[in-house]
Amino acid sequence: MNAVRSKSSNDPISYDAAAVLATGGIHQADVDDLAGPLSTAREESLNDLERWRTDGAGNESLDPAFLDLPERLLADYGTRRPESELFSILQTARRLREAVDRVVVLGIGGSYMGTRALFESCCHPFHNELSRGERGGRPRLSFEGFNIDNDSAQGLLDVLRSPPGGGDGDDLLAQWAMLVVSKSGGTLETAAATRLFLNALSDSLKGDAKQVAERVVPVTGASGKLASLAKTLGCPDVFGIPDGVGGRFSVFTAVGLLPASLVGIDVVRLLEGAAAMTQRFRESPVSENPVLQYVAVCHLAEKKMGATIRVLSSWSNQLESVGLWYDQLLSESLGKDEKGATPLTTVTTRDLHSRGQQHQDGRRDKLITNLCVGESRRDHIGLPPLSGSSGNEDQLDDLIGTTWPSMLEAATEGTNEAYASVKRPTATIHLPQIDEFTIGQLLQMLMLATVVEGRLVGTNPYGQPGVEAYKKFMMKRLRPDG
Repeated sequence: MNAVRSKSSNDPISYDAAAVLATGGIHQADVDDLAGPLSTAREESLNDLERWRTDGAGNESLDPAFLDLPERLLADYGTRRPESELFSILQTARRLREAVDRVVVLGIGGSYMGTRALFESCCHPFHNELSRGERGGRPRLSFEGFNIDNDSAQGLLDVLRSPPGGGDGDDLLAQWAMLVVSKSGGTLETAAATRLFLNALSDSLKGDAKQVAERVVPVTGASGKLASLAKTLGCPDVFGIPDGVGGRFSVFTAVGLLPASLVGIDVVRLLEGAAAMTQRFRESPVSENPVLQYVAVCHLAEKKMGATIRVLSSWSNQLESVGLWYDQLLSESLGKDEKGATPLTTVTTRDLHSRGQQHQDGRRDKLITNLCVGESRRDHIGLPPLSGSSGNEDQLDDLIGTTWPSMLEAATEGTNEAYASVKRPTATIHLPQIDEFTIGQLLQMLMLATVVEGRLVGTNPYGQPGVEAYKKFMMKRLRPDG
């Protein structure tokens, strides 16, 4: 839909911490003094990739292959297009788009959160509510398998059994497919949902095994329970999660790229944005490097100001899922050995009415990082006259014609001024606009920053030992005699 998309650009995102320094809690000299350790942490992060390729992880958990993954996918697509991974992803997406009107993504953690971030940031805000024509023939996208919620699962089954418009079972609007994402296939939430929705899909296709196989697309490891199921079903399209890419770093694999392509997101532009950020990370000096400056300020605010809570404050509804994806990324990567800041995602101005008081006058344990967008994708809305009244009951007549972006800008500047007045540390990540190139930059920046900070503070940012404990105790209760 042309009305939704602004013209894409190659503008870089930027990071501004001037308001943090203005509090006096940390100084420019502190940031400058960290240049050496930051350079070392960058080299260690890049060396992780070479070390993993040369001799494997050894005794250390390592998943550094995300670092140059966007560049490798683009290069492969450019030189071996018909045989490339990206070409296969695009072909499968086209096949499913022509066959179904809804795709159910089953996954948990990094196996679905990156996809949701891409979907909600890059698509029409009400994509699933639009007609198929308004969606450009692209399917709706739904998510399950990320929780064990009886009523939520039943609700989605209700939707799948009752297509929009009340069409019969052969109508295109009644057709759906499953995208199952799990590296091992052994995570209970996703595995149980797979059984449930596989049964429903088989029923909807009257038990036609060939059609069922064509409608199930697994994204998984080379071996494991899901890989075995895919073989048994005879799924014609099965995508791998590359070795050396952990779940929370997998957004630029088929995990995120296949569903993104299904709903019309330009995955090449996503990868180009991510590759551009990696290049800046490698080549820019510390003082001009958004990844390293972000790490420096976050680390120093925690160390010198006690800012153990990091608030990612999105000034766009469409970036909330990006924040939730980042919450998981930071928590699982750095929350180890009784260390690691606590991430918190907010959407402003919405959450100023629930958390603003705490951020303004509560404990001084927070660093607020704004996500601010320079230009909206749609034509600017202006405040109209009050309909149905010749009076001025809401006292807004003096603002007639004021645009939504102008009001948001006033709210942003006013909030930052309020925080500055009481020396609350506030930084800003500036996004020129919300599009694929920009989102690719942002996600790669946050993944790189997370890994660098881990190396800076001596925490292995890969692996998730704490997550395995709940799985073990859950299964012990389900299988007490096992």
